[in-house]
Formats: sequence, structure tokens, C-alpha cells
Amino acid sequence: MNLSEIFQTLTRNGLGILLLILALLAMLVVPIPPILLDLFFTFNIALSLIIIFAVIYVKRPMDFNSFPTILLLATLMRLGLNVASTRVVLMDGHNGPGAAGHVIESFGAFVIGGDFAVGIVVFAILVIINFMVVTKGAGRVSEVTARFTLDSLPGKQMAIDADLNAGVLTQDQARQRREDVRTEADFYGSMDGASKFVRGDAIAGILILFINIIGGLAIGMLQHGLSFDQAANNYVLLAIGDGLVAQIPALLLSIGVAVIVTRISSSQDMSTQVVKQVLASPRVLYLAATVMGVIGIIPGMPNLVFLLLAATCAGGGWLMQKKALEPEVVEGGSMANAGAPGTVKPIEPTELQWEDVTNTDVIGLEVGYRLIPLVDRAQGGELIGRITGVRKKLSKELGFLVQSVHIRDNLDLAPGAYRITLLGDTVAQGEIIMGCELAINSGQVHGQIRGTATRDPAFGMEAVWIDPLLRDQAQTLGYTVVDNGTVMATHLSQIIKQHAHELLGHEEVQQLLDGLAKSDSKLVESLVPKQLPLSVVVRVLQNLLKEGVSIRSLRLIAESLAEQAPRTKNPDDLLEGVRMALGRMIVQEINGLETELPVMALDADLEQLLLNTLKGGNGGVGIEPSLAEKLQNGLADFTQSQELSGRPAVLLVSPAIRSWLSRFIRRSVPGLNVLSYNEVPDSKEVRLVSTMGHNGRVGLA
Repeated sequence: MNLSEIFQTLTRNGLGILLLILALLAMLVVPIPPILLDLFFTFNIALSLIIIFAVIYVKRPMDFNSFPTILLLATLMRLGLNVASTRVVLMDGHNGPGAAGHVIESFGAFVIGGDFAVGIVVFAILVIINFMVVTKGAGRVSEVTARFTLDSLPGKQMAIDADLNAGVLTQDQARQRREDVRTEADFYGSMDGASKFVRGDAIAGILILFINIIGGLAIGMLQHGLSFDQAANNYVLLAIGDGLVAQIPALLLSIGVAVIVTRISSSQDMSTQVVKQVLASPRVLYLAATVMGVIGIIPGMPNLVFLLLAATCAGGGWLMQKKALEPEVVEGGSMANAGAPGTVKPIEPTELQWEDVTNTDVIGLEVGYRLIPLVDRAQGGELIGRITGVRKKLSKELGFLVQSVHIRDNLDLAPGAYRITLLGDTVAQGEIIMGCELAINSGQVHGQIRGTATRDPAFGMEAVWIDPLLRDQAQTLGYTVVDNGTVMATHLSQIIKQHAHELLGHEEVQQLLDGLAKSDSKLVESLVPKQLPLSVVVRVLQNLLKEGVSIRSLRLIAESLAEQAPRTKNPDDLLEGVRMALGRMIVQEINGLETELPVMALDADLEQLLLNTLKGGNGGVGIEPSLAEKLQNGLADFTQSQELSGRPAVLLVSPAIRSWLSRFIRRSVPGLNVLSYNEVPDSKEVRLVSTMGHNGRVGLA
């Protein structure tokens, strides 16, 4: 077994950490010869360099989530080395400056020139820099970041749920986002604690130095009979050399802590971020060159150095400006860069075609010119990808393939406005403030945020357009913060759900039946067109979607239609039979896997009154306006109370009036689910929570 295999075995089995801890304990109790001290001190310096380089080149702080543990182990190793070196210094310091190894001797002789007064000053400066500046600042940043990260955790979770519901994220992506949020909270919480180790290590370094000096002078003069000058020359130099050997790696680790807690998560390492953000504009280098040049021509200043740096900055700015002016060749064109150098300008037709008159987009999205960057991939727009995710998610939920969304720019719209069209008709519109994010009041907000008040275009909830820099503050206050692309994708998703029945036509139903025929050809052959025409099947499926019921269980739907077809061809009657076959799925969509279903019911007099009105042949038109108003108000109050308590709002009625009552309250009380007795599966236990009488009053059951 070679050295690489041994290292992999130790790493995989966790034996490496165990051996390191045993080595730390050994350094605390077992005398270590000077040659091993040299090896351990050198390893300590190398480890500190490796850690700080890893911090600089890691792309995101979360990618180095083992940093708090590594920081603890490195601190313990350094303290163990301090104890081991102190033992050697006090026991053998009377033999001369080389008694504790060459590393400590070199730092005592070369770094401070053998003058312990200079050494004390240098050590004091290093401790002040480490303790008062780097460690204190990093500890404060860790504390604040940990607190704000934990406070904003609920808001971030709600934002992930909003993206998931909008179809922007898949289940796997949402699960990964939640894991990242939890990891981030744990990481900054651990960093808050780990920064205390660094602070304690700096204090321990000061104490160990004074203990070594005082103890060394006492031992040298009292036990070994050395003079004060000789004892000071030996023990003070050794103590200072030992302190410097420990403080330099400690300072490097403190810098690493400060760097990682002050970084912003990005897909780039720190050096790339600095180059792109600090040196992104040639203007910055030109201004720096101007200032350096002015200083360089002042008499008495180091002119050569300042002028050399001024020329360097000016040259760098010129090279960056020259590179920026070079045309970038891209494949194809886009709305935003058509006609630019290196792009292909789309060819416009010279003749008007019939398709220009008759071809209407099933789903269209028109945007103002300021929103073009959101839909232009060449400018980093992600909206097209999010819309694809919305279509994929809705296709699985609804049970049929949602048509493509045709996106075009419309100069007649306001710059930040957008419009959603279905079959050529405008069904919704909204307005986006570019450069801002939307903070949505989810009902659990405990504070105000600075911004422009508005309403969420998808659900009409109170919201505020805020500066992206206020995102963490808004999430801490309980807002759900989403970006512009998510706002539009969520609005589009909601509109498609509301109008899904309009998107399902004969062609789509035929495609569904052809797919079902591959697995159950006899069922499809006996249903269409032998028992039911395709138009009737289309009407039933459209009515299901209109009532918010998915048609993904197409086999159950087809079997129910085939069973009912000999008795009736009426789409409304067929719909009730299909809903009874899909009862388990419908109730599960409403109440999940809960065994108990809380419902509201109409009292016998009111239900009989509605039934008599329907049997009169007027389709419910003859219901008194005052009763209709009381009925709507009572159902609206019940629905609101159920939603506030986090429970579904369900009205349970007889099958004869379910369809009419569902159409009656569909617009006024959209959150109410109207079920018939036949649709509730046997596995569900119905619990009556309230009833409504003919006077419109709702009473507790």
C-alpha cells in the first residue's frame, strides 16, 4: 500500500481526525524533542496558508462548511504546540537560544534581529492587529450575520415554496434550496461560535508570552544561577520567538475567518469577484492613474514610484477599454441586439401571409422594452427557462400538455408593463419595476419596509417593491421576497390554471386518447366515437378543469364515461359521474392524507328549496336575490374563517344541486370546494363544523 492509499484510507474511515486529536493530547503531556517541534511549527504555518488560500478560492462560503471545525482543530493544535514549546523553553532554555529548536531560534534571531525589546514591540503590534482589528471585526460580522440569517430563515423558506408552486423550481431543486438555506444558517451559527475560539486564542497568546518570560527569568536565575542579562537573553528571546511562531499562523486564520464571513455567495471565487467588480470599469483605473500622477509630480515626493504606478494604471485602463470595444460574435439574433455588430439580423417577410391574419397564439406574453433583458438569453434573462418549468409543472398537474408561450415585445405597452393573452385576448396584465424585487406580505409581517407599495399581480396580496439590498431585512420582517422573473412566471402560472379549460381543445383531447389507446386500446375504441362523440368528451374534460379537477387520471375518466354513456349523453350528467369516480383524488387534493374531512352543510329546508328551484326548469334563475346574496355572504365568511385557521373550506351538498351551486359561487367564493355526498371516499371521516340555514346564517354544528 503506497502513501496515497494510506491517506485515502485514513480520510475515508475518519482515522485522520482521531490521530490528530491523539497527537494534540500527546503534546500536552509528553515532552517533545526540538526536532519534532520544528516539524510541527512548520506544519502549523503551512496549514494556515492552505486554509487561507482555500478561503480565497472557494466560490461560496457554503462550499467550505467544514471551516468552523477546521478552525477549531487548528487552534487546538497551535495551543498544544504552545504548551509543548513552553515546556522545552523552561526546561532547557538555560542552554541557549537554540534549546527549543531552529524555528523558534530563527524567529528570535532573524525576524527581530536578536533584540528582545524589538521583539516585544513586534509581538505587541501583531497581537493588536489580530485581537483588536481582525478578530474583533470578524467576530462582530459573524454574530450579526448569524442573527440575520436565522431571522430570515422563514422568509427564505416561503420564497422557495412560492417558486415551487409557480413551477420555477422542481421538487429536487426546492429540496436542494431548502438544504442550502439550513446549511447556511448552521454555517454562520457555527462561525459565530468559532470566532470566539480565535478571540480566546489571541488572549492565550498574550498570557503564554508573559508566563514564559516571568517563568523563564525565575527558573534561569534561581535554579540555574544565571545572571539577569543572560537569563533575559535566553528566555525572553525564546519566549518572543515562540510567540511570533504562534501568532503569525493565528493572524492568517483570523484573516481567513474575516474573509469568509464578509463574502457574498456567488458562483465565482474571491479573486474573480474582485477583478470583475473593482476593476470592471476602465474609468476606475483612469481616475487612479490621474491621482497617482498628480502626487508623482509634487516636489519632494517619491516621483519615480508614483509615476510608474500611474502609468501602470493608465495602461491597464486602456487595455480594458480596448477589449470592451471589440465586437462580440454571437450565434443568432435577439430582440435586444438585432443589428448589433456580430449578430445576425432576422429577415423580415416582404409579403403579408395568411398566417399573419389567422395564426393566433394560444398563450402569449407581451413585454415592454425595459423587460426585454428578462426574456433575452443573450443578456442573461432567465424568464424563458422559468416559463418552461412552469409549463412542465402545470402539464403534470393538469393532465395535458400546456401549449408553448409565445413571447414578443410590444412598444405600445409601458416600458415596465407586460400582458398575458389567451387565444388572442388579453386576460391579465401587470407592471414590473426593473432593478427592484417584490416583497409580498404573507400575513405574518411584523414591521414595515421602505419601498413602493403595490399588490402581487398573481394573488392580489399586499406587496412592496424594494431595493435588492433590503432583501435580507424584508425576509427577517416576514416578507416573501421574489425577483422580477418569479413575479411574471407566478402570474402566468396562475392565469394558466384559471383558464386551463380554454387551453384544452379537440386536438389536445385526441392526443390524450391516442396516448391512452397505447395501453388500453379496447377502452378507447368502445368509447369514441361508438358511445360518445369526441365533442362530448371534450366538454366533460373542460368542465373538470373549470372546476379545478385534474384530468391526469384519464383511464378512470374514460371508464366512467363508458359506463354512463348507455344511460345519458348530457355532459353535465356525465360530469357528476366522473367526479364520483375521481372522488378519492379530488378529496386528497383538498385535504391531503388526513383521515378527517371538516365540511359545512346546508340545512334540510335550504337544500330542499334549492332543489325545488332547479326542478322548476329555470336552472336556478328563480332564486330570490336576497337569498342569493345571503348565501354568497355566508359561504364567503365560512371560507375566510377556514382559510385563516389553515383548514380547507368544503361545502357538502346533495349530488342534484352540486353542479349548479359550484357554478353559482365559483367567481364570488373561489376558495370554496363544493362536493357531493357521493364524492367522499369511504376512507374519509366527515366532520360537520357548521351549517347554513335558509336565512343565510351560519351556525356551528
